[in-house]
Amino acid sequence: MSNRLFIIGGVLVAALYVLFSSIYVVNEREQAIVLRFGQITDVRTEPGLYFKIPTDIVDSVQIIEDRLLRQDIADMTVQVSGGAFYEVDAFLTYKIVDPVLFRQRALGQLSVAQDRIATRFDAALRQVYGLREFNAALSEQRPQMMTEARDLIRPEMAALGIEIVDVRILRTDLADEVSERTYERMRAERLAEAALLRARGQEQAQSLRAIAERQAVEIVAAATRDAEIIRGTGDADRNRIFASAYGQDAEFFEFYRSMESYRTALGNTGTTMVLSPDSAFFRYFGSDGEIPAASTSFATPLPQQSAPQTPSTSSDEPALDGLGIEETVAPTMTLDDGSELQPTVGTEAPPPAEETAPASSQ
Repeated sequence: MSNRLFIIGGVLVAALYVLFSSIYVVNEREQAIVLRFGQITDVRTEPGLYFKIPTDIVDSVQIIEDRLLRQDIADMTVQVSGGAFYEVDAFLTYKIVDPVLFRQRALGQLSVAQDRIATRFDAALRQVYGLREFNAALSEQRPQMMTEARDLIRPEMAALGIEIVDVRILRTDLADEVSERTYERMRAERLAEAALLRARGQEQAQSLRAIAERQAVEIVAAATRDAEIIRGTGDADRNRIFASAYGQDAEFFEFYRSMESYRTALGNTGTTMVLSPDSAFFRYFGSDGEIPAASTSFATPLPQQSAPQTPSTSSDEPALDGLGIEETVAPTMTLDDGSELQPTVGTEAPPPAEETAPASSQ
């Protein structure tokens, strides 16, 4: 009885082994190749449940990927035609479209295909970058470069039963030493531009400062000139008035000048003078305070003279600085009551004193 049970159990196990070894499943992400004694007898590309000769001795099944696969390259150093170096990150996507050819050329091993794809991808990128200048990878030529790299890889990969779907360049950066040199060059350019702008600003500032200083000198000179003219006009008027007034009575003029000299010389100045009592300086000093008798003979009054006029400064010619600043006219001053004080041009001499009858001598 026990021997029969062992036999029945062995038959069941053998039947199960034969059943399961004859069944294989292909899902939607895979494709299968059926090999009989190493020769390809069938290819299954549709998902489903399939049967083969039981056991793997006669028929064997190799599963091959049917998905879109990806191959990455990171931190790859490439050289452009100008001699500069880039750090590039890129990837490509591919798909196994011919499993029979893939089995024959790459033994159906994905690792073998990946090694060949990486080698060819590296060479294609170097070739594409090597044909361009420094700034091409950073310009609108980038899509064209990706297309060229894909087309360079496709023929060789098609011989493996692989289709290159797309190539993408993720990052294109300058190498560290090139980036540093580029930064220093850009920094030098910006510094030179800044120095040029500062030099132009200083040039304009000096020009404006020179014009302003020149205008200030001209204004001060014109004001000084007008002040001297006004002062000279005033002095001339004063002297003319004094001369006209004092010319009426020379004796009184001498008396007045003597009193002024006494006030000036004999004031509290600490000055010691040694003079003879008969000196002409003391002519009126000992007169007991008597004022000299008024003169009865008056000199002819001085004729009235017109005051000197300020020269005209109007001119149709522009100022020397080219800004159209004209010469300064005589200044005026507005008083608190609103009236304007203008420089004195001339003052009329007082009318001569009326002649009186000479006093009778006693």
